[in-house]
Amino acid sequence: MYFIENQSTLVNPHDELSFDESASIITSHVIRGIEKARRHKLPDVIIDFIRTHHGTMRVQYFYNSFIKSFPDQVPNEDAFRYPGPRPFSKETAVLMMADSVEATARSLAQHDAASLEEVVERTIRHQMEAGQFENCDITFRDLTVIKKIFKKMLASIYHVRIAYPG
Repeated sequence: MYFIENQSTLVNPHDELSFDESASIITSHVIRGIEKARRHKLPDVIIDFIRTHHGTMRVQYFYNSFIKSFPDQVPNEDAFRYPGPRPFSKETAVLMMADSVEATARSLAQHDAASLEEVVERTIRHQMEAGQFENCDITFRDLTVIKKIFKKMLASIYHVRIAYPG
């Protein structure tokens, strides 16, 4: 119920929490996912995907909300970060990118080709600038191919078509 896609009512439980409490709840899904995977005896290679799918990124929404609400305070950045580690293989990096791109695309008001392309570019650029891919053997060529595939998939999901004249 703390994830917007799981909310079936107009009540958002985050409205009653502080921004750092909300961030903690959101980031805890990684630890809880690892615990659940271990309980079900999933292989370590699968657990690695769970551990790294957010790397050490910030929960940007709640971080930005904190800054906007308390401009004179310095936030504890660790309170708004996922526990990591950062992805350490091409495959775990691709999962991180796919998860973030999909979630961000879902939040768009308009799903046209330009906005979907911008989401892919901005999301992956942000992850790169945050150093999330420094521990994995991924190349710029790989990133170009990945972004092209993501753009094509999003266009397919949202049925983006060219505008017909007149």
